[in-house]
Amino acid sequence: MIDWQIWLILAAVLGVAEIFTLTAALGLLGGAALITAGAASVGLPPPVQLLVFAATAALGLILLRPVVHRHMHRPQLQRFGVDALIGKPAYVLREVTALDGLVRLGGEEWSARAYDETQVIEKGTVVDVMEVRGSTALVYPRE
Repeated sequence: MIDWQIWLILAAVLGVAEIFTLTAALGLLGGAALITAGAASVGLPPPVQLLVFAATAALGLILLRPVVHRHMHRPQLQRFGVDALIGKPAYVLREVTALDGLVRLGGEEWSARAYDETQVIEKGTVVDVMEVRGSTALVYPRE
């Protein structure tokens, strides 16, 4: 088998392994193997190919991996699902107590309980969602 084909196969194997690990390290090594396949295709001897692989792998891991890692582990900027409901206003459809209640939240009816267990919130009151536990909104009246 020709050298460049071996490097190309190694690049493919490392690329597939990266898909399963999501560490960015194997993908960068696969990229280094791909660059080395190009170097081997122009006829460089195997020791030089290994040097090309080592240099491009080191550069990739030192320079690119921190950038990729930072982008992969960036904090989520938007809230999704029930977390997005916290702080939203709701309208009380049925009296809300520490045990039971019903509110209209974002066009949907939600079971609700008072965030402050000593409060009784009357029908027609506008409340804010303080927390969501399961499918129940914990609400507090607006002032």
